[in-house]
Amino acid sequence: MEIRMSFNRFALISSLTAAAMAAAGCGTSGPQKGQGTAAPATAVHVVKAERVTVPVEVEAAGTVRARVTSVLSARLMGQIMEIRVHAGDPVRAGQTIAVLDSREIETGYQQAEAAQAEARGALPEAAQAVAAAKAQADLAETTLKRMKTLHDSKSISEQEFDEAKARHRGALAQYEMALARQKQVDARIRQTREQVAAAALHKGYTEVKAPFAGVVIERKAEPGMLAAPGMPLAVLEQSGAYRLEVAVEESLLPKVKVGQKVPVTLDALDRQFDARISEIVPALDPGSRSFTAKIDLPAIPELRSGVFGRARFPTGQQSVVLVPAAAVLEDGQVQRVYVAAGGLAQGRLVSLGAQRGDRFEVLSGLTAGESVVTAAPPGLQDGARIEVRQ
Repeated sequence: MEIRMSFNRFALISSLTAAAMAAAGCGTSGPQKGQGTAAPATAVHVVKAERVTVPVEVEAAGTVRARVTSVLSARLMGQIMEIRVHAGDPVRAGQTIAVLDSREIETGYQQAEAAQAEARGALPEAAQAVAAAKAQADLAETTLKRMKTLHDSKSISEQEFDEAKARHRGALAQYEMALARQKQVDARIRQTREQVAAAALHKGYTEVKAPFAGVVIERKAEPGMLAAPGMPLAVLEQSGAYRLEVAVEESLLPKVKVGQKVPVTLDALDRQFDARISEIVPALDPGSRSFTAKIDLPAIPELRSGVFGRARFPTGQQSVVLVPAAAVLEDGQVQRVYVAAGGLAQGRLVSLGAQRGDRFEVLSGLTAGESVVTAAPPGLQDGARIEVRQ
C-alpha cells in the first residue's frame, strides 16, 4: 500500500514537470514568432530580353599553318660539320643554317681553276701561230700573183708556176690548221670555265642557307651525320605569313567565295577578328564531305603554326532572343537568369545558344520583353523581394 502511494506521487510530479516545460516552451516560441519582420527589398538593375534578327552562321574548325614552309635539304653528299640553328630560332634571308665538309669540293674547284688557267695560257701561243700562218699565207698569195704574171708573159717555166701554187696551198693549209688549233683552245677555255662554275656551285652547296626570313620549327640533323642529296636538315616557316585552314561542309560550297571576309576566333590567343578567304581547295574530302577554305591571318607576334582556330560562315538570318552575358548565372552545366516580376525575383533555367558580343542567344526559358536582372547581387534567391532601379 505504501509502495503504491509512492509510485502515484512520483507519476504526479513527473506530469506536472512535463506540463511546466511544455508551457515554458510555448511561452518562448510565441514572442519569437511575433517579433520577426519581412526582409528588405534588394536593389537590382534590369534589362528587357530583346528579340532581334541576326545572321545564321555555320562554324568550321581548323588549324593555323604557315603560308610558306621550306624543308632545307642537303644537295650533295658529305659529312655535316655544323648545324647553326635550333627549333624556334628566328633566321634572316641568306643566313647559313648548316655547313657540310667542303674539302673534296674545294679540291675539285682548285683543279678546275688550274685547268682553266692552263687553257688560257695556251691562248697567246695559238694566236701567234694564227698570225704567223696568216702572214705566210698572205706572202704565198702575193708570190703566186707575181708568178702568174710572169707565167702569162712566158717569163717562167710551168714548173716554177706550179711550185708557187703548191707553196700557196701549203701556206693556206697551215693557216687553217692554226685557226683550228685556236678554236680548240677557245673551246677548252669555255669548257674549263663551265667546270669552274660547276665547281663553284657545288662549293656553294656545302653551306645550306635560309631562302627567306622566318622561324626554324624543326631541326632534323646533327653534326657528324653523313648528309646525302635530299636529306632534310631543318624545316623553316616564313615569318608573319600564316593562314587558317578550316574544313567546311560541302553544302556551303556555293556560298563561300574567295575574297569574302569571315569572323575568325583564335581561342589560345583570345583574339577575334575578321579575315579574308584567300583560297578554296576545289577537291572535296570524300570521308568528311567537306572542302578546305584557307583564310589569311593578320601579322600577330604570338601566332604559330598548329594553333586551333574557328571561322564562322553566314548562311542566312533568324530571329532570336538576346540577354546580356552579365545576366546569366552558371552553376556547372546549368544556366539561369532572374526575371523581375511583381516585385519579386523569379529564377529561370535557360538554354543558351551562341554568344554575340556581350550578349547570349536564349533558346528556351525566356520570352522577349521580360525584364531580366543584370549583374545579380550575391545571395539573390528565387522569390526574394527586389526593387528595380534605373
